[in-house]
Amino acid sequence: MRSATHAASSSTIPSDGHSHAAAWKRWRDLLVALTAAALLQAASASERDGTLRVSLTSDIRSTNPGVNRDANTDTVMMHILEGLVAYREDGSAGPLLADSVAVSTDGTQYTFRLRPQLRFHNGAAVTADDVVWSWRRYLDPKTGWSCLSDFDGTRGNRIESVTALGPDTVVFKLNRPQPMFLSQMAAIQCGGGAILHRSSVNADGSWNAPVATGPYMLDAWKRGQYIDLRAFSGYRSRNEARDGNTGGKFAYAPRVRWLIIRDGSARLAALVKGQVDVMPEVPAAEMVQLQRVSGVTLMAKPMLVNYAILIQDRAPLLGDVRMRRALALSLDRTAIAALVTNDVGVANPSVIPSSSSYYSSIQASGGAHDVAQARALLVEAGYRGQPIVLTTNRRYPAMFNQALLVQAMAREAGIDIQLEVLEWATQLDRWKAGKYQLMSFGFTARADPYLNYDAMLGDRSRSHTKLWDNPVALDLQRAAGESSDPATRQRLFDRMHELMVADCPLIVLYSLSDVNAVRRGVSGFDSWVFGRARLWGVRPPSS
Repeated sequence: MRSATHAASSSTIPSDGHSHAAAWKRWRDLLVALTAAALLQAASASERDGTLRVSLTSDIRSTNPGVNRDANTDTVMMHILEGLVAYREDGSAGPLLADSVAVSTDGTQYTFRLRPQLRFHNGAAVTADDVVWSWRRYLDPKTGWSCLSDFDGTRGNRIESVTALGPDTVVFKLNRPQPMFLSQMAAIQCGGGAILHRSSVNADGSWNAPVATGPYMLDAWKRGQYIDLRAFSGYRSRNEARDGNTGGKFAYAPRVRWLIIRDGSARLAALVKGQVDVMPEVPAAEMVQLQRVSGVTLMAKPMLVNYAILIQDRAPLLGDVRMRRALALSLDRTAIAALVTNDVGVANPSVIPSSSSYYSSIQASGGAHDVAQARALLVEAGYRGQPIVLTTNRRYPAMFNQALLVQAMAREAGIDIQLEVLEWATQLDRWKAGKYQLMSFGFTARADPYLNYDAMLGDRSRSHTKLWDNPVALDLQRAAGESSDPATRQRLFDRMHELMVADCPLIVLYSLSDVNAVRRGVSGFDSWVFGRARLWGVRPPSS
């Protein structure tokens, strides 16, 4: 098992690669046979004009922070939006628009002082009143903010009030101490609690377009083709070095164009031909080919990201825990991680990513591969070969490829899995509605194990995305969210993992690495534990 220290280091992937154990050869052969595709011809690179060109696997869903989103949406919008706090390189929360953060002795009051001379993209000054307006909008159920339940008391924690004290000071009053408050405010999937100008919405309160504070501003969005960002000339950077999503941010590229290229072969061809400068989220198949391409560097860093098979235990057959455990036992996580990620992923049975400081020996347990035991459990459960549908998509090659391997491995244990391949947007809608039996899935990076468990543990009557509602686990999670002592939290998380292995509400397969391909001439780019391409501080190739 890799240590947390080793896993957190950044690296450049060597160009020669290495072979896998012979025992995995048949899985590799199957995967290659099912995913091989010829490179498409790409147009030659357009004349260099200072624009940094980056490929995107699909279009963004909206520009409304934390409302209608996915990982691509979050990545693009992170360049436009900024909140009071943001994640540092190591995943902790640090000030961004805030100059300072003071916490009351009882932990129920947070006072933020804004940095001086901040400007919105329309030139208006950023004031405490804008912070109050933005957060009251998020807390209004009509906004449809996906992170509302973290702050409205639904799950215990509540913001009682947001008040401006003068032009540059804002006070958040909480109903109780909330050690996770700043980390939840900074959450990328929540839009980072972005502070917006009122002109971002129409007169009737409906969403218009983001007028925010980031180093880039939205210039054009041609749906299905590209998103253009333009450097914000009035941006005031923090004085520190770049640090995750905070610290110094300098828009060296005057323009960034995100090119929507859905087909993996076309993305690869575009990179090789110089049509794009950066290709984020490089899948294993393309990684192997790019290792042999001169002028392209692969950069990798372990992420706080897990890929898994979600289980809907209210679906036929899967309500029996013996069926769920049998499926888990049929899977060789080590082989899946190696083959799907080209050895940059780490087999992991835990909701907590392997690069987390909370990833313990207990978290690494519970991932046994035992086909004989799987078959025995199937007999006990009375399984007679009925088909089980596994939903996946082709937009994310890792999700599709892991589904292929899960199907093949489960078949060896006698489980009949049928693949259902959907468009990603349709699969996401199914996930939100809880309408599936099994689903091949990847979780967005989260800064703390509390948030990792929170993605799948909760009140299933309120949210169909929740998979697990064990009352003991819910109590343990609540305690972890209220504690700031690392040793106490470790014990709580370890016990939660043991319960999860026993209940098997999902099957975590591996922790992923953030792999990006960068063309020669691009400087300043770095991978990140959150797996988001950050383009401030990056210089495009010269003309």
